[in-house]
Amino acid sequence: MAITGIDRGTSNSASLPFALTPQQLHHACDPEQFQFQTTAELEELGEVIGQMRALDAVRFGAGIRHDGYNIYVLGPSGMGKRSMVGRFLAEKSLSEPEPEDWCYLNNFDHPHMPQAVHLPTGRGAELRTHMEKLVDYLHSAIPALFESDEYRAKASAIQEEFNSRQEEAFKELGEEAVKQHVVLIRTPGGFAFAPTRNQEAIPPDEYAKLPQEERDSISGVIASLQTQLEKILSHIPQWWKERSERVTQLNQETTLSVVKHVMAEPRAHFADHPVIQQYLDRVQQDIVENADDFRKDEETADLSGLTIVARKTFHRYQVNVLATNGKRAGAPIVSEDNPTYSNLVGRVEHVAQLGALVTDFTLIKPGALHKANGGYLLLDVRKVLMQPFAWDGLKRAVQAREIRIESLGQMYSLVSTVSLEPEPIPLNIKIVLFGDRIFYYLLQQYDPDFSELFKVAADFEDRMERSADTHLLYARLMATLCEREKLLALDRSAVARVIERSARLVGDAQRLSTHMREIADLLQESDYWARQAGEPVVTTVHVQQAIDAQIRRQDRLRAQLQEAILRGTLLIDTEGAVIGQINGLSVLQLGDFAFAQPIRITATTRFGDGDMVNIEREVKLSGAIHSKGVLILSAFLATRYAQDQPLALSASLVFEQSYGQVDGDSASLAELCALLSNLAKAPIRQSLAVTGSVNQLGQVQAIGGVNEKIEGFYDICAARGLSAGQGVLIPSSNVKHLMLRRDVVAAAEAGTFHIYAVDHVDQAIALLTDLPAGEADAQGQYPEDTVNHRIAARVAELTALRKAFARQPEKTMASSTQQE
Repeated sequence: MAITGIDRGTSNSASLPFALTPQQLHHACDPEQFQFQTTAELEELGEVIGQMRALDAVRFGAGIRHDGYNIYVLGPSGMGKRSMVGRFLAEKSLSEPEPEDWCYLNNFDHPHMPQAVHLPTGRGAELRTHMEKLVDYLHSAIPALFESDEYRAKASAIQEEFNSRQEEAFKELGEEAVKQHVVLIRTPGGFAFAPTRNQEAIPPDEYAKLPQEERDSISGVIASLQTQLEKILSHIPQWWKERSERVTQLNQETTLSVVKHVMAEPRAHFADHPVIQQYLDRVQQDIVENADDFRKDEETADLSGLTIVARKTFHRYQVNVLATNGKRAGAPIVSEDNPTYSNLVGRVEHVAQLGALVTDFTLIKPGALHKANGGYLLLDVRKVLMQPFAWDGLKRAVQAREIRIESLGQMYSLVSTVSLEPEPIPLNIKIVLFGDRIFYYLLQQYDPDFSELFKVAADFEDRMERSADTHLLYARLMATLCEREKLLALDRSAVARVIERSARLVGDAQRLSTHMREIADLLQESDYWARQAGEPVVTTVHVQQAIDAQIRRQDRLRAQLQEAILRGTLLIDTEGAVIGQINGLSVLQLGDFAFAQPIRITATTRFGDGDMVNIEREVKLSGAIHSKGVLILSAFLATRYAQDQPLALSASLVFEQSYGQVDGDSASLAELCALLSNLAKAPIRQSLAVTGSVNQLGQVQAIGGVNEKIEGFYDICAARGLSAGQGVLIPSSNVKHLMLRRDVVAAAEAGTFHIYAVDHVDQAIALLTDLPAGEADAQGQYPEDTVNHRIAARVAELTALRKAFARQPEKTMASSTQQE
């Protein structure tokens, strides 16, 4: 009897796959291909291997000098991105011009707006030194000059001139008074006039006895003299002012004489800088105008009974060298590990004085943009995005092409205190951001400024092609790392083992990992075990010991899950055959460690309306990709077995003893085989595990983690005792990814464990059930005693049952009509 079905996929049941050979399970690296004995014989690697695309992008981004061509270096951490870019820029920067020094100088007219000045490299520090020497010299020279005999003589002459003028006026007034029989008397309270007789003052009692006419005459004379006295006294403040001006002029002339002398050297040194000449003119003027500041070393103040002594520091004459390249040749390269807003654009610091916060231009501190101006600034994008206001501040500076130091409090109107407003500094810089790819694409999507500012993407490869040439390059890379880290050299067998490990890390036998941190860690740990053993060279034994130790440190959870399976807590069969039950394989990723465990998948079918119940999805434990895979299974069943008739069945799928999220489609082949087993009533061999994705045509597609999945099932089988029939089914497209452990390869070579590569679900179900899948003939009929024949028969049975149920209500209605 033949059952009709429609086969839309390519059935391969006629050609069952053979078990893969041991050579297909592990693509070994032959140590004999190397001409060296140890890596000590190899030259160091000068270039980065496997990253030509990224290096070309960095070279382009660093070379082009137009707005917006900053660089974003993409790739996961540990790829060696920063070291590669750093080495390239360090070499390139040597041929680039050194940036100018940027200084902040006091603005004597507007002290809250410091003046930004640029000078050739190193000249800023020279100006600062000149000003420090100038102030130190004047601090001692000016007081000494004012203590000189020459100055004292000139000051005394001015004082004597003033005193002579005053005494002459009072003398003339006194003589005039004497002529009118009045005497001018000086008292502690001032001046007074008194009448005289025989050149002696008349006592008050006698004066009272004088006739009224005589007293009136004397009063008139005294009044006239008093008027003259008041006139003289009114001139005294003017004379004092003239005296003060004369003294001030003398002080300025005296100060200028020494200032002009000491200014000669900095003026000559900066003769080719007009801005500095103007600044020195203003400094000279200020020193002359404030010469008393140099004569008074300190000031005292009384605050609530507390005497406070303040020494003068002359900050206003200092030079704040904000950015200088120092002794380094070429353009600067700055890496900022803590990119806060202040650390990027700079800040104005404050100091506490008498309970208040004060500041001046000397407290302006540079940011990373100042230090890298004229060169390159290297930043971690994640760190920048994590700091408040840092990303916006960085973009603002790059867009405006200037560095403006602003207080966040003032910028966002959080404080109203008056602070400094430093003159902005022009910005000429190349920003290099390092970060994962996810940050790059998120910024591209959500930040409209990002694509305008970072037009160059340097995307690092995480793998490279494996060949004899790259094997040698990899060996030279190991030699370079050993030399750089002062590690023991590796013999060629150890080099081969590291190369094999690199292929395993990337999960592809035809590729090598470019994750330099993992390789460096392996070399360092291998060096440790070799030194522990007292060996002069690292061998393959030490490399394997390091690999085993790495796994041992992280496999606690894997051991517990394996123990749960072996003790029967988690139900996994490795012998016998069961209908509708299959061993699937799932991968768990814990940090850098990935491992697999078998998981039981069961399927049930029944009469229904063609719905496929994904129990994981019903309880919200199924991810979108897994749910998609289950829907593909439903489409495959309907297309193959019920294209011209209703699919009168319902099915349920579940991952048994799964208590977490399930995602991915790598179990869809196993789920389909479980469904086919249940429909065909064909038991599945529990000694086999299955992994693979399947499409609507029944073709098996590649999955990830194939090595871990095979080893996960092997470990359970080996713990229970290997038998000749145990193994794993994998997609044929995953064969090139196989880099299995040596013990798994040995078991396959001994015939106690097998790995089968399948291209189609028919091949898989035939292996699992020991029944041929069956190919449809030209009329769409399957041979008897095949899986597809049984399934088609079951589908036809369910369809007939559905038709019978559909006719039953009609018979019931007809019977009721006859009775009436």
